[in-house]
Amino acid sequence: MKFYPFKAIFIGLLFIFLFSCKKSTTSEATEINFVKENYDKLETTITMRDGIKLFTVIYSPKDKSKKYPILLQRTPYSCQPYGADTLKNNIAPNKYLMDEGNIVVYQDVRGRWMSEGIYDNMRAYIPNKKSNKDIDESSDTYDTIDWLVKNIENNNGNVGTWGISYPGFYSTYSTIDAHPALKAASPQACIGDFFFDDFHHNGAYLLSYFRATTLFGTPKDAPSDTAWYSVPDLKTKDQYQFFLDAGPLSNLNHYFQYEKLDETVPQNKDKIDDFFWKELVEHPNYDEVWQSKGIIQHLKNIKSSVATMVVGGQFDAEDLYGPLETYKTIEEYNKDNYNTLAFGPWSHGQWARTSVENSVGNYYFGDSISIKFQEQIETKFFNHFLKGKGDKNSGLPEAYVYDT
Repeated sequence: MKFYPFKAIFIGLLFIFLFSCKKSTTSEATEINFVKENYDKLETTITMRDGIKLFTVIYSPKDKSKKYPILLQRTPYSCQPYGADTLKNNIAPNKYLMDEGNIVVYQDVRGRWMSEGIYDNMRAYIPNKKSNKDIDESSDTYDTIDWLVKNIENNNGNVGTWGISYPGFYSTYSTIDAHPALKAASPQACIGDFFFDDFHHNGAYLLSYFRATTLFGTPKDAPSDTAWYSVPDLKTKDQYQFFLDAGPLSNLNHYFQYEKLDETVPQNKDKIDDFFWKELVEHPNYDEVWQSKGIIQHLKNIKSSVATMVVGGQFDAEDLYGPLETYKTIEEYNKDNYNTLAFGPWSHGQWARTSVENSVGNYYFGDSISIKFQEQIETKFFNHFLKGKGDKNSGLPEAYVYDT
């Protein structure tokens, strides 16, 4: 292992949202051309069981001579770019799955961006739904998959989900009460429990997440293709001094109060509270609110027809708890299921980047580790369960773990 003394450390919650910036200009141009030349883009809405419409973007191969599986990512980070003639720089979990041809679908989750409804940060699972009004991310995923397999031409009836960070949480959610067409899920850097991942790390609210809180807690009243939230201006780059000078917690509340959306919204005061900040302040302990939002406890009865590959990074500062607990729980309670783990020398989502050199901060671990994961592990997993035999003989081991 080499040591690089002057390499800067980059850790960011918004890595997934800014993911399209990860490649060089030449690479981006090449892949944009590839997507334009090989895929058709369709924007549509899919109606959920309670009538709410979720904005969905579908990339389908132009070659209609064969059938393809569907790769689905549900995200709170937006399925930008919007507009039928404006395409993503790259699609699918990696370039290999993009190059060989798959139907790739992105969806704005309920209450985010161009989708209708009310957003709930890690919406609690409802185990015994009694009516169409009982909705959660499991039911939204089920309804989405049901529409996709019935309405997209040239699909082979098999669906896989994937996602990193928040989208990883939604991939995990897809395995609960799964649609029969769901054959593979790959939760990556997936949030497992908000009291142990991301904003809370084993109970402590991370001050470095202060400015990111508005990203998830600012309410909106209608679908939007532009950001409706803004990051608090602390008037200083020295966050340590900012919090030292702030005084009691109540002095920070004004950063999370907004003008009323419109006059039809009933309010007892002039400002609207950031609902996520309100949760954080009013529930400082691991009470029923955070316990109900955790997804790990609901992974005990996954259909054996759903294969899972959990992915995580040994140096993930955001979500280290989630992937390990997700893999462990699925393994313990679903003995008949195919479940594998890929755990490497990566920071948050670093395995999805294509840089040859694999380093974290000052430390270098080798070349092409992420590329090997994408080509020889991730692609092999999805192809086996979505295009191949779909049995347990995938050719992959129980776990890939990098020895540092």
